[in-house]
Amino acid sequence: MKSLLQSVAVVALGALALPALTLSALAADMDKKSPEELLDAAKAEGQVVVYSFTSRIKKVEAAFEEAYPEIDLVGYDISSTEQITRLQAEHQAGVANADVVYISDAPVVFDKLLGAGIIGPYVPPRVADRVPAEFKNPLLAQRLSTKVLMYNEQSHPDGPPVSNLWELTTAPWKGRVVMVDPLQRGDYLDLMTEIVLQSDAMAAAYEAQFGKTIALASGVNNAGEQFIADLFANDVILVGSTDDVNAAVGKLGQSNPPIGFTSYSDRRDNAEEGWALQLANSVEPSPGIVFPAVLGIAEGAKNPAAARLVIDFLMGDESETGGAGFKPFYVPGDYATRTDIVPHPDAVPLSEFAAWRVNPEKTATIRAEVADLVLTLQ
Repeated sequence: MKSLLQSVAVVALGALALPALTLSALAADMDKKSPEELLDAAKAEGQVVVYSFTSRIKKVEAAFEEAYPEIDLVGYDISSTEQITRLQAEHQAGVANADVVYISDAPVVFDKLLGAGIIGPYVPPRVADRVPAEFKNPLLAQRLSTKVLMYNEQSHPDGPPVSNLWELTTAPWKGRVVMVDPLQRGDYLDLMTEIVLQSDAMAAAYEAQFGKTIALASGVNNAGEQFIADLFANDVILVGSTDDVNAAVGKLGQSNPPIGFTSYSDRRDNAEEGWALQLANSVEPSPGIVFPAVLGIAEGAKNPAAARLVIDFLMGDESETGGAGFKPFYVPGDYATRTDIVPHPDAVPLSEFAAWRVNPEKTATIRAEVADLVLTLQ
């Protein structure tokens, strides 16, 4: 009881009463607690603020508040790029508005947020032994998300209309490839960066498509850069949001729809939105990328117990599909990092998914250079 009262006092008084070392010790103690042990302190806090890169936070909010009616979850749908900017500005101003940060764009997050002490890690002890080490360090990955080539399966019932990424640079696809501007959304820039990192595979795919060795244009360093340059020269259509891509590519009733890079998991909205999105998994050398959606606790979080409770909730319950907390993400195209959550039956198994797995550290090394390339091409 004494420990609980101390935790509540810290929530009420912030960092005014206790030195940083004591606060760190209390946080470390809280990291070890079960959801049941966190609950009283979380109820005393009464609220928890989540910055989320996915609009599905609204469904999480409803489910969390049903499970914990004494705690108000305030979820903000903010893109990863915007989150990074906002969190950096808030940190510099000495303000902590968020408690939980749910975000993609790991190459930047690991460096600019985690490395700068703006967010910190938390792995719920309840699920720690069911998440592989690669998904617990340096931040907890709740699931794997995607940015991949998708097509309209109503218009192309026999499969993808292309078999090789290089076809997107040819005349039949001029002005008919859609994606979000990579300079506006970090996960699309990560896609472009991975294409450059996979230049050997892109060179081999070029030769397979055109029957000759790739010739690089002046100032172009590798096959990946050449693909990006050729894609932009072929009038790729840049839009403002993933939903814009989905509507353009997936809308029912089209005779000659475009193709585009978007989230595999957005197939979940096909029936509701009137789309016919489908993954082009057979495209060589890869349809795109798969990357972690990570969770962290904001430095100086006002509601530290409730923050940990939310992260535990987002990791799913003890059922084989993760229950209410994971339900918004138990869809084809999202892959749970927990080994005991069964794969979605309608999804391409992860072992057969041809998307490249992003390595955040490698991506970070050339990401700025790829951004500069994209800027010159625009």
